[in-house]
Amino acid sequence: MRPDLAPSLPAPPFVRLSVVHETEYRYAFPVEMAHHVACLRPLSDAGQRLRQFEMSVSPQPLQHSVRTDSFGNSLGYFSLSAPHGSLQVVARSEVDVFARYEGLDLAQSATVAEVQGQLSYRAHADFQPASEFAYASAYVPLHQELRDYAQQSLQPDRPLAEAVHELMQRVHQDFKYAPLTTDISTPILQVFRERQGVCQDFAHLMIGCLRACGLSARYVSGYLLTHPPKGQPRLIGADASHAWLSVWCPGLGLPGTDPWLDLDPTNNCIPALDHIRVAHGRDFGDVTPLRGVIRGGGQHTLVVRVTTRPVEECQPQGK
Repeated sequence: MRPDLAPSLPAPPFVRLSVVHETEYRYAFPVEMAHHVACLRPLSDAGQRLRQFEMSVSPQPLQHSVRTDSFGNSLGYFSLSAPHGSLQVVARSEVDVFARYEGLDLAQSATVAEVQGQLSYRAHADFQPASEFAYASAYVPLHQELRDYAQQSLQPDRPLAEAVHELMQRVHQDFKYAPLTTDISTPILQVFRERQGVCQDFAHLMIGCLRACGLSARYVSGYLLTHPPKGQPRLIGADASHAWLSVWCPGLGLPGTDPWLDLDPTNNCIPALDHIRVAHGRDFGDVTPLRGVIRGGGQHTLVVRVTTRPVEECQPQGK
């Protein structure tokens, strides 16, 4: 058959979303010098297409550069050498998000034992890049308690996609979403024992469960499109950054997708059209939205505002 006559596959469903992520630091005393790293630019790959991105910094940085880290994330580096009492960083993105997992059959993946075998060390075997996400990291140490909890779902002969989906459902059922009860320094074993936390805790917890069982899982940072109650307007600046995880799950059988299966235990779902991925790494430490070192400043206050909405809602009326 001539290539120009070959039947074309239908384009997957997608939505076009706009994100405004505002971060403001206010310092008790002037900061004399600062170096920062921003991880705010959404990924652009087969699952989503970044159409526009811009990041503004006030005061104006002395230096600004962009690099790609070892995980494929885009990082913005900037420095300030003039004294300043506040710092504002505003990132604006426009992203097409595709329904990557449409038609997914959880029973079609490789089994738990097969995937564990591919990730285990074998002399003279080819290196499996996914194995980088099978080991302990700064925020995700390995614990026997997490292994015991996960093995109730991860039977060796069970399809991995089916097993991790059940594990996600159990985490969602067994753990309470409780804002302000934890922070990034809260150990995952404390989260596990107290059965409460927020999205980053649930992501770290489930990653710890999977890694403790010899599987690869990575932390995903991003944004979530929330839906206001019927008849009410979408709130501006009320959203926040979101976190979930992805599991290395070969054999999913979906055309045009990589073998990573995203799972959102906070919302008990496989991400579809409401999740925008910004970055992925071993844990939160690899994908912190904004971090850095400063000289001076004293105490500070931090305000973060995130607004995620469909692009058509951003258009001026009458256009």
